[in-house]
Amino acid sequence: MLSDPLFIISIIGMSSCLIYWIIHTVKSEGVEDTFLIKNLSTISTIFGLLMLVSIFLNAGDLGIILFIGSIIALIVLLIGILLKNSTIITSSRGYFIPIFLIFVLRTFIYEPYQIPSGSMLPGLKDGDFLLVNKHSYGTKINRIGKPFALDSNPSYGDVVVFIPPHNPVPYVKRLIGKPGDSVRVVNKQIFINGTPIKKNFHKTEEETITRRYRDSSGVITIKEIDVVVDFYFENHGEADYLTRNIRGQNTQYPSEWTVPRGHYFVMGDNRDNSNDSTKDVGFVPRENFFGKADYLFMTWECWACIPSFSRTGKIN
Repeated sequence: MLSDPLFIISIIGMSSCLIYWIIHTVKSEGVEDTFLIKNLSTISTIFGLLMLVSIFLNAGDLGIILFIGSIIALIVLLIGILLKNSTIITSSRGYFIPIFLIFVLRTFIYEPYQIPSGSMLPGLKDGDFLLVNKHSYGTKINRIGKPFALDSNPSYGDVVVFIPPHNPVPYVKRLIGKPGDSVRVVNKQIFINGTPIKKNFHKTEEETITRRYRDSSGVITIKEIDVVVDFYFENHGEADYLTRNIRGQNTQYPSEWTVPRGHYFVMGDNRDNSNDSTKDVGFVPRENFFGKADYLFMTWECWACIPSFSRTGKIN
């Protein structure tokens, strides 16, 4: 992201606006505001929007922007102190303190994340807001990359949040396999290095689900079908969690994968409705993990819905 031309242009543009504002503020006594000064806020906002576009397109992290913002605000504050200019000191201090505190909280402690799908049902559902522990797998500023301190690896059964190699959008899944593991799936039973993950039946329910079908001409048809859903408790590592299996859905031949060095194997708890390592996601590189989902703090299913806190608590 730091080498993206759009990001570089936005940084140069915002820095130019800031330098121009400092010069004008120092020489503002008796000087009439120019057209540029009157529209400086609008111009810098445009460059800020370009920066956000760059972050989205390159799977960047706002932590980098907060870090850069903190440094710039601190430099401006020091300039104000050096020049003994009260306007610059007051303005920069008002930006530096909150930006720096948000940067530290979001980058090194917890980052909020909203689940966009039902791949982690029944434990987590679409609309759940999670607190992602940013120091669980090491300390780093950007979401993607190797930690620069306190490096530690994900554990079996962790609910991990990561950037998949093929898509710059965060995913949340269950960690199933580590580097070197042999992962085998037979009749929806998972084996790790030949040993089955402990699995105990919980209950059965009848549900109506929506399915999308694409015919040979490319036309998509949406149908509602009645299904029978089985729920199982699984124990993997130190984690105990509930999984969801739809009878007669996603039936396939026994499959087996060997997790390559430096990569991990992940699956959704909603086993028959999840894009994970068994399908599109593939193996997840170690540097693509940016945290472990520790807590569920709110559920907000739609903009018109009322947020709910009834399911708040620690994530299994």
